[in-house]
Amino acid sequence: MSELTLPVLIDIMRECAGEDEAVAAEGGDVGDVELEYLGYDSLALMEAASRVKREFGAELPDDALAEIRTLNQFVTAVNETLASAGTRHSH
Repeated sequence: MSELTLPVLIDIMRECAGEDEAVAAEGGDVGDVELEYLGYDSLALMEAASRVKREFGAELPDDALAEIRTLNQFVTAVNETLASAGTRHSH
């Protein structure tokens, strides 16, 4: 069983955004930095959500996805979905 962690999400976001410098340039804790500031748009967020769905089995509803503003919010939403569905998958 596994839940989504911030480092795993950062890797996913980097791959989905097609760039590798946005988060790395921040250094330190980027979990509470707004996605827009990190250079991630709604398309990158949707791509990441799709990948998380495939890899973790957690599907975020569109309205929940629209409310996500930070990486920590994304991680929390995914892990809450996993916990409520009882469908945790190993990663």
